[in-house]
Amino acid sequence: MKRQFLISFSLFCLVLLFPHRTIAQAFPVQKSEKSKQVKISKAADDLSRSLDENDEAKIAQNYEKLANEFLNNGDNAKAEEYFKKALTSYTKLKLADDKIRVTRSLAKTQENQKNFDSAIKNYEVAGSLAKDVSEEKINLNDANRLKNASNPASQKDYVDSNIELLKKEKKSEEVTEAYVQKAQNSLDLKNKKVAIESYKKALVYAKDKPEEVIKIKNEIAKVYAEDNQFDKALAINEKLLTDARKSKDYSTEIKQLQSLSSLYFEKKEPEKAIASLKEAYNISFEKGNSAEAKKSLSSLIQYYKTKGLNKESMALYEEFFENFEKLIRSDTTLIDAKTFQITEDKIRQLEKEKTLKDELISKKNTFNYFLIGSVILLLLLFLFIVKALYSIKIKNKEIALQSLRREMNPHFIFNSLNSVNQFISENKELEANKYLTSYSNLMRNMMENSNKDFISLDKEVEQLKKYLDLEHLRFQDKFDFEIIVDEALDAERVFVPNMILQPHLENAIWHGLRYLNEKGFLSLRFDLKGGKINVTIEDNGIGLTKSRELKTTNQKIYESRGLNNTKERIDLLNELYKKNISFKISEKRGEEKGTIVEIVFPLIDKI
Repeated sequence: MKRQFLISFSLFCLVLLFPHRTIAQAFPVQKSEKSKQVKISKAADDLSRSLDENDEAKIAQNYEKLANEFLNNGDNAKAEEYFKKALTSYTKLKLADDKIRVTRSLAKTQENQKNFDSAIKNYEVAGSLAKDVSEEKINLNDANRLKNASNPASQKDYVDSNIELLKKEKKSEEVTEAYVQKAQNSLDLKNKKVAIESYKKALVYAKDKPEEVIKIKNEIAKVYAEDNQFDKALAINEKLLTDARKSKDYSTEIKQLQSLSSLYFEKKEPEKAIASLKEAYNISFEKGNSAEAKKSLSSLIQYYKTKGLNKESMALYEEFFENFEKLIRSDTTLIDAKTFQITEDKIRQLEKEKTLKDELISKKNTFNYFLIGSVILLLLLFLFIVKALYSIKIKNKEIALQSLRREMNPHFIFNSLNSVNQFISENKELEANKYLTSYSNLMRNMMENSNKDFISLDKEVEQLKKYLDLEHLRFQDKFDFEIIVDEALDAERVFVPNMILQPHLENAIWHGLRYLNEKGFLSLRFDLKGGKINVTIEDNGIGLTKSRELKTTNQKIYESRGLNNTKERIDLLNELYKKNISFKISEKRGEEKGTIVEIVFPLIDKI
């Protein structure tokens, strides 16, 4: 009883004195999972034998091997110590490539410990020793990235550059690290979307390393949680939990349950959080993991304290104390000196397994490259076909547009020749000659521009003025006209659609002004408003309603076709050139009669 009290009192003191430390840190326990410790033990045994044999090459290799095991185990200080020893041995042996590799690894461990000055120096040394331009650039990028540690925006370009270089070098492990760096850089820049995308890309290159995959997925979940996207974060942790249960990875199962509890607390669902913590606590006890048991216990007690549930808190303390000795005896995370002992046969077996694994990966990569190449070729073929079909579609629309534009010319020519005939029949030879001269100039301009979808504003105004002059010559007692161009418009540089306005001027004269008993007025205005050209055609003729009553059947059909032609041409221009051209016809209201046509063009200064 006395012994149990002493144990209980000791643990109670640990909880009070070291609230942020695990039992594994308070007691002499293993800091990583047993499999990782076994690897460290093996590497240490190899190093011991090579030292006994005094084989410098093997000593260097085993120093590096042991350093890498410590690095994988998260013990950067130890990794740095053994990388330095390996670097000394490789320097003695004058093995340049090995020296470059270890110098870069040393820089990584120093970066992990926030010792940026030393890390920068070693990245620069690795870059200066590199024989390959790409390898030099990779190391210098990392050095510059750390030099700009306080400026995340400047780091971005260096990280992106390394990703591309490492991909070309086919260094998948370092590509994974580079994408993780990009994700962390994006978080510093408050760009969570890019961070998640980068973590997902890192997953692709880490697919052969389950522990790295789990780590990256947990980071993604954290980003979602920080962004209050708890459902997405929960989905990731629940999937990891399911996978851990299937593979009987109890350590991962416990950690995922703890992560889920944190998310549920943040989501204001304490019942689910408590259930997850209790499950993690029970599994920790069952599997003899004192560190995670204490962590789960601390979280539960902290919650109960904040809620004033002292009874539940004390019950957890008592349960933990009662089972403490049993937990310590069955704790598989505690350091066992025997795990450092390995046999030479096991080492040879590991080497054979590694060789077989490398061969399988090589064959797999070859197949993947072949498959990717085939997919790319198919995509290129598909894109070529799509492009060809798109070109045909565009060409058909261009032909349709030309056809619609030229469809208006016969009617204009017919009306003009009728005017000439009228002058001749009335023995007005001078007027007929004058009309034919102006008509020939107008037709020449129309023919020159017949194949153009857009012409400059000054040419359009010139063409429309000649047309109105002709009509005025014929109906001079029926109307006067004006053309006003906004001074803010550069008529020589601004372009407008060809032959869109002429049909509406013709309608205003022939179906509105021509029927007036007194002289009417036709106004054509080009105004610059809101970065667009507003064209207004306004007359004080008889109006749309009265005009329809006076028209013959053929005239109604032609007017309908003329309006449809204009609308179709505008639709085609909008599709082909991505222009937002709008068109509206309205009749004046009130005592004043007449029609207003409004067409709005975007401001186009280059075709």
